[in-house]
Amino acid sequence: MVSSKDIRLAAKLVKDVLASRKAQRLLTERLSARGPLPAHRYKIAVYFADGPVNLYQMRQWYKPLAKLAETWPVVVLSRTAGGTLKLLEESPVPVAYVRKIVDLERLIAEQDIRIVLYVNQNSRNFQMMRYGRRWHVFINHGESDKMYMTTNQFKAYDYSFVAGRAAVARLGKVLWDYDFDKRAITIGRPQADHYSGQLPYTPDERTVVLYAPTWEGDRAAAAYGSVATHGVSLVTALLQSPRHRVIYRPHPRSGVVDHAYGQANKQIMAAITAANERDAGAQHIIDTGADLGWQLSAADVAIVDISAMVYDRLASGRPLMVTRPQNPLAAIDTSGYLSDCEWLATGDTAGIVETLDELMSDDTAEVRLHAWVEQYFGDPTPGAATARFHGAIGHLLEEWDRFAALHADDDAGLVEFEDVSEIDEV
Repeated sequence: MVSSKDIRLAAKLVKDVLASRKAQRLLTERLSARGPLPAHRYKIAVYFADGPVNLYQMRQWYKPLAKLAETWPVVVLSRTAGGTLKLLEESPVPVAYVRKIVDLERLIAEQDIRIVLYVNQNSRNFQMMRYGRRWHVFINHGESDKMYMTTNQFKAYDYSFVAGRAAVARLGKVLWDYDFDKRAITIGRPQADHYSGQLPYTPDERTVVLYAPTWEGDRAAAAYGSVATHGVSLVTALLQSPRHRVIYRPHPRSGVVDHAYGQANKQIMAAITAANERDAGAQHIIDTGADLGWQLSAADVAIVDISAMVYDRLASGRPLMVTRPQNPLAAIDTSGYLSDCEWLATGDTAGIVETLDELMSDDTAEVRLHAWVEQYFGDPTPGAATARFHGAIGHLLEEWDRFAALHADDDAGLVEFEDVSEIDEV
């Protein structure tokens, strides 16, 4: 007997195939109209092997990369048709489509790539990392205390750019025989220098609450998502308050694994739409846009799950609460900020209005918060993180020159590429 789940999976498969073919056709047309990228221009590349669903990992780097490109031109190496289409629309720096390994090798031969930046741990990163004579640098797509942040995969890269002392301490507990002084370079949170943007509402006396949950996770240890456990109740309570405005920013992967989680996400959005229909002046927001920045600076208080959003918000130095996972198997690192944060349990969501009133008038909580900001990101002065990011890139380019000189007499006939014309994307 065919289950409803099987039917949904089959329908999704057909939809994905049709979307892939359409994306490939559109992409071919756009790339033909654009023409080739200029040769021998780019020394810095960002490698992205994922599709549109994970573009949030790239989006948070758009503004820092655009600023970096004012000094050193940057190119994005994109491996999928759907991801490339979106990147061509959104990315402030040029994008190269390198679907096949042979495409990747052709681009490497045409450019002088010396630094390759990686925003995630996609297994296809290794298809790029096979090429030596360049620095492979993990920059991640956020700072958090999730289990993902302590993976031994950090060792695969020549260097990693991390936020601050907290990241080094976290990694120090799990990475054995790792040269932190050389390979872990602290840069702060350069994204925080770009927390700005046009507000989609007219500011007034309402307290603005950002609720930005993560997705449900693919295993119990990573079950940090709160939409189905906290979200419906706390958003319902906030929508009933005439003193609050909700900015709901759902994770783009909400419901990918758990259908019920996806339904709860839809229930929250429907409730917000209905609340705005009842009172247009409430101006509650469903935020699914690509830009992340204005939400973090505009919100008077934020409610987030254990994810990079905790630390995106922490970098702003403004009040926040963290939802406590309901699943007892969810891994929580309580050695850092999560040992001292403001937790929101499932049983506290109905009284969220009173809880937020207390938090925003608590001077002790504010002092504690600022101490953690310095621990995680170093100097929070506007522009300081951007300067450290650029300094780290400049340092690695100098190191490249130094090693290139040391190896100038190496075998000039060394073949770095092989015949892979038959190899397609995995």
